[in-house]
Amino acid sequence: MKAFKRGLVSGSALVGITWAATALAGGQITFVSQGGAYQEAQTKAILDPAAKQLGITVNQDSIPDAYPAIKAQASAGKPIWDVIDTPTSNCLRGGKEGLVEKLDFSKLPNAASIPAEYRTPYSAAYEFYSSVIGYNKKTLKKIPNSWKDFWDVKDFPGTRALRNDPQTTLEAALMADGVPRDKLYPLDVDRAFKKLAEIKPNIAVWWTSGGQSAQLLHDGEVDMEMIWNGRASTVAKDNPDIAFTYNDGLLQDTQLCMVKNAPNMADAYRFMNAALSPDLQANLPLYIDYGPGNPAAFKTGKITPQRAAQLPSAPANAAKQALLNEEWWASDAGIAARARWLKFMQQ
Repeated sequence: MKAFKRGLVSGSALVGITWAATALAGGQITFVSQGGAYQEAQTKAILDPAAKQLGITVNQDSIPDAYPAIKAQASAGKPIWDVIDTPTSNCLRGGKEGLVEKLDFSKLPNAASIPAEYRTPYSAAYEFYSSVIGYNKKTLKKIPNSWKDFWDVKDFPGTRALRNDPQTTLEAALMADGVPRDKLYPLDVDRAFKKLAEIKPNIAVWWTSGGQSAQLLHDGEVDMEMIWNGRASTVAKDNPDIAFTYNDGLLQDTQLCMVKNAPNMADAYRFMNAALSPDLQANLPLYIDYGPGNPAAFKTGKITPQRAAQLPSAPANAAKQALLNEEWWASDAGIAARARWLKFMQQ
């Protein structure tokens, strides 16, 4: 999906386990995520409670991009990981290449209850984040509320930044050109690049990391930009002039999938089902500004209406956004769009 969305701390891919969520006398699994504040939050919200509930040890590893290690483990014929929290595209690609298990949803009632658009045959949504329009209320005369506004340099003057990646940026260009959020796919790539060519002279920075995007907005180097909602929330807490809108956002997720022939398959299914339960999913927003992958979490009573209003996957906010289609980006058309992006940025 990206390398990686939150600019997190990386860990050892194959050398060994980074830490254990809890140590109990039952079975065990190895869970892999992206590290940093995000993995610390899910440890408190989901991993520790699931381990206690199931009476197992949840060992953890962390790495920003798990796919090369998944492939290496498969090639060696000795997988050491069980459950992976990773961009959906990795689960899809791994499934097609025989590196990721095709799930038996009869063993995952909590995953089976998640909306079909939030699942693949190999994975189910674990947490949601969004690419949104962040802006400076103090420096802008008018507040942008859509990508059409973002592209309108006459009525919305100000310095701008976009992500140096075609995923989400092409979608933003098409929405700016009038394509409805629910009609984006398959992406009209020619139309998107034509629209991007219009705004390109007005983009001050094409950012490459979440940290960079946050710094640009925090320090006033740009007045508006594409930014991940978690980064925007953090900046806004430190600088009250900063805000963002979920309108026209790109709703994205990471999903849980299992390594092919995982060494602890039975416990991996038990863990995954627990991790996707509404009750544990509802814990995540207590520790970090990302939304639960299972929408039923919003019905548990744990997430207040005020907190839900801040989260990307809350029904009211999700309705304002376009759901990123990872299957399209994993297709030949998506791969070609990435290659075209590199040429576009060099022009």
